[in-house]
Formats: sequence, C-alpha cells, structure tokens
Amino acid sequence: MIDLYYWTTPNGHKITIFLEEVGLPYNVIPINIGAGDQFKPEFLKISPNNRIPAIIDHQPVDGGEPISIFESGAILQYLADKTGKLMPTDIRGRVEVLQWLFWQMGGLGPMAGQNHHFSQYAPEKIDYAINRYVNETGRLYAVLNKRLSDREFIAGDYSIADIASYPWIVPYERQSQKLEDFPHLQRWFEEIKARPATIRAYEKAEAFKNQQISPEQARDLLFNQSANSVKL
Repeated sequence: MIDLYYWTTPNGHKITIFLEEVGLPYNVIPINIGAGDQFKPEFLKISPNNRIPAIIDHQPVDGGEPISIFESGAILQYLADKTGKLMPTDIRGRVEVLQWLFWQMGGLGPMAGQNHHFSQYAPEKIDYAINRYVNETGRLYAVLNKRLSDREFIAGDYSIADIASYPWIVPYERQSQKLEDFPHLQRWFEEIKARPATIRAYEKAEAFKNQQISPEQARDLLFNQSANSVKL
C-alpha cells in the first residue's frame, strides 16, 4: 500500500494520475496547504522541504522497511521502477523519458509557478515580472509543441514524462496561454485529458475543492517563508 500525502496542485495531480494509470493501491492523506498542514512535524519527517506530494511505500520491492519519498519527479521515477510501467527498460528509452521529466521539474513547473505567482498572487502587479514569466511559459509550451509534432507522446509511448507535464498545462488560461496557438500540444493535451485514469485522478480532487484558499491567504501562508521558517 502507498500512503500519498496530497493536495490539489499540479504536483499532487501527477501522482494520482500515475497511481490510477497503473492500478496501484493507495491511501490519500490530505495535506491542506492552506491550513498549514505542510509545516506539521510529522509531515516534515517525510518531506523536509515542506512541500507536497510525498509518499510512503509500505511494501518496497526489497522487502525491507517502508520507504518515504518527497519531490514529485523522484516519486514518479520510483513508482515507475517499482511497477515496471510507464518507463522504458532500455537505456535509450529511459534517457528520453528522464530528460523530459527533468525538463518539467526544472523548467515548465517552476516557470509556470512563477507565472501564477506574479499574475495571481503578488500584491502588486509588476509588468516586467508578469511579462517575463508569461513569455517564458509560452516558450516552454512551444518547446513541447515542437517535440510533439512528430510523435504521439513526449518520449514516444505514454510515460511519466507526459504525466509530469500534463497537470502544468491544465491551468493554461491562468498562465495567459492559448492552446490553439500550439496545435500539437493541444492534441496531446486533449488525448491525456480523456484518459480514464486522468479523469479519475481529477475526480478525487473534487473532494477538496471547498477547502481552497484565496490569493490573500496564500500570500500570508505560502509565499512569505525564509530561512527562519525552517525549524532546526
């Protein structure tokens, strides 16, 4: 059984999509980031960076003690290796998937996140910052669109590279992007959106939709952290 420490963010959706795709049993433990659950000591033992998602695998393949993992990319790679699904076994195929997984982790996610921050949450609208991240998000959309121009999915077959990227495209309107400007990306997006596992994953998020927080609350709780926020 997998314990999934989860909230309804793009990074949280990555893991529910994967688990629904492979049919691996899991238990959702909500971490309401609007209520500060991510700062509780018991969660920090699993995720020292006070971010969701995180998992505990109570049945690791080595038969040993439970394994806890934080960082969504590391979780996806671990679960793909554990199940032997959504990740190629040959070296060239793995490289294709992993480089695009890291592209999402280091590029698409952080840049889209800054886009959200400055356009939706910042107390003052700074044109330079908004334009910077809207344009960079668009550039990354174009990179993905070009990649998908001659293949169905990012690394050929459907994989954790697709699962990592899809939830960060879902809020494209908030990112000031138009999918029709990226036809190959739009085709890919609609195909993944229609997958039964994706539908089930987003249905799970509906249970928490009434617990979302306002931009003002987010600023106070999520975006005013410093070194002093880390308890030694």
